[in-house]
Amino acid sequence: MRILVWHVHGSWTTAFVQGGHEYLIPVLPGRPPDGRGRPSRPGTFDWPPNAMEVTPEQLYDAGIDVAIVQRPRELELIARWTGRHPGPGLPAVYLEHNTPQGTIAGMRHPAAGLPGMTIVHVTHFNDLFWDCGPSRTVVIGHGIPDPGYRYTGEVAAAAVVVNEPVRRGRVTGTDLLPRFQRDVAVDVFGMGSEPIGGRDLPHKVLLDELPHRRLYLHPVRWTSLGLALIEAMHLGMPVVALATTEAPAAVPPAAGVLSTDVDVLAKACRDLLADPALARSTGQAAREHALARYGLRPFLAAWDRLLAEVREAGREPRG
Repeated sequence: MRILVWHVHGSWTTAFVQGGHEYLIPVLPGRPPDGRGRPSRPGTFDWPPNAMEVTPEQLYDAGIDVAIVQRPRELELIARWTGRHPGPGLPAVYLEHNTPQGTIAGMRHPAAGLPGMTIVHVTHFNDLFWDCGPSRTVVIGHGIPDPGYRYTGEVAAAAVVVNEPVRRGRVTGTDLLPRFQRDVAVDVFGMGSEPIGGRDLPHKVLLDELPHRRLYLHPVRWTSLGLALIEAMHLGMPVVALATTEAPAAVPPAAGVLSTDVDVLAKACRDLLADPALARSTGQAAREHALARYGLRPFLAAWDRLLAEVREAGREPRG
């Protein structure tokens, strides 16, 4: 199949383009959000050659089979760049990465009710909270390429990965970091984390740096299930996390400690830092769980089934 998909979330797209299709990645001069193309920063993500950059002009006659929509604006871009309307004229799914914002009664999804549109959620929590109206919804959980067991844990610190922690603030638990830092050393990584003493590292370097830390701390209040958390588990890191959104389903008791009580989490950090053997065995359990639940093969298989179904439904004559 030829699949149109934007480079929006690098880690997710890296997993998605490992399948056996042709992936058309829009690119614009200067690589703005509407046309980032393939990753251009050295040392970031490995994408295969079948993930190809295309300009808007090339998309018009590209023979697209299915479009993956990830932002409301892409609905208009697809219609303008391809001459086909997503849903009725071009088989499409709306992939929702994020938790809804606002009051419970006002969490209406922007694609709710769009003709011919299936909404795909990356967690069951998101499927529960988004109001998708009459639209069909499907949950396809995350899957990632296995980075391998790399845990050493020789640095007695907790690793945190959070992107744009200043702008996102309480959403990502940025305000909780000083509370943890009173008890333990915390090393922060992620895009835009420099103002709070963090480091923005290329993805490949990040995967090497994280497992040197004794544990992975996930202070996020209200986002979807972070791929950095899943990567940390694959690397063999024990987890200490807020028991919010999808985290309780993603991290079993053997893999770490989850709670909504920050004092409980701070104690868990202290205990893991003080006991390297406990940290290592907990991290091994985390890796075993991550491999079983968030492997790349079932992720790609689930997407293949949905894409084939959506493509065939788009070929059926409409009354």
